[in-house]
Amino acid sequence: MKKNAFVISLLLLMTSCLTKDNKNTDFIIAFGSCNNQNLTNELWPSIQNSNPDLWIWGGDIIYSDTDDMAVLQMNYQKQKSQKGYEQLLSNTDLMGTWDDHDYGMNDGGASYPHKWASQQLFLDFFDVPQNSPRRLQKGVYEARDFKVDDVIIKVITLDTRYFRSDLNPNPFGKKRYIKSEDPKATMLGDQQWKWLSETLYNSKANYHVILTSIQFLSDKHGFETWGNFPLEQERLKSLLVLSEANNPIILSGDRHISEFSEVEVKGLDHTLVDFTSSGMTHAYTNFTSEDNPSRKGRVISEKSFGVLNFDIENETVNLQMIGRYGKVLQEINQSFKSKQ
Repeated sequence: MKKNAFVISLLLLMTSCLTKDNKNTDFIIAFGSCNNQNLTNELWPSIQNSNPDLWIWGGDIIYSDTDDMAVLQMNYQKQKSQKGYEQLLSNTDLMGTWDDHDYGMNDGGASYPHKWASQQLFLDFFDVPQNSPRRLQKGVYEARDFKVDDVIIKVITLDTRYFRSDLNPNPFGKKRYIKSEDPKATMLGDQQWKWLSETLYNSKANYHVILTSIQFLSDKHGFETWGNFPLEQERLKSLLVLSEANNPIILSGDRHISEFSEVEVKGLDHTLVDFTSSGMTHAYTNFTSEDNPSRKGRVISEKSFGVLNFDIENETVNLQMIGRYGKVLQEINQSFKSKQ
């Protein structure tokens, strides 16, 4: 692989917000996570004003930790019927994954006994047809291609719940979990890993936007993170390199904060960025600090959502954290060069 130039610049802005009416914005993805259906979502007008071509749910679409599927269904319906959300979907494509609170169990994984029934309700929320292969597939992962002129943007939503091994509770200190070195422990499970590998190796896309409900790069805080399974974390990095997937960008949620994380991965043509956007109806407003060596810029601890603005001609993606009234809280620009 030839090394591509990569430029990243951090801008701390106070007010402006890009839309498709702005010059050189060809495709827009908006995404968000941590949305309590019982709280007012003040962000829907700003999300609509960002004019997204695609809205991605990053997990915790609702808060419904329960073993009662009737309760889970009721809460999904409450969210689905909210006016601002209905208006957004009238002219915007939709994708997404779940996290623990819409899965049905706080920090839940493969051991949650109602995961199959929960999956069917998740698919109902997304209006997935009853005869869709996703109704028979274990897990809610999905990949779709979006074409802009001759450029393909592949969006991949991963399922970090259905197959995930049990977490290791921390018996000491303040951190909730500690890392597992068990070689059999898994984040995605054999079936999903096989699918993801085939998807990336066979992809002709120019960009790969990979959504994981929990953070991928930030792994020092002791909550849920890919870093709890470091062998799985390294496995995904290696897959991105070996598959030669063009221009991967990782999106994540879960934390009730928003931040950019960035690392060098040997063999990748550019620095790998994990864009965390969380939460939509409630945020970690009394956040003070936590260790994240890969952080770029500052932590945003107010309600926000994320936007990716693709400038196809100039091969640039602008990543924005946006709050109420369209206020841009922080942004970075990534510049790519096509592989030859």
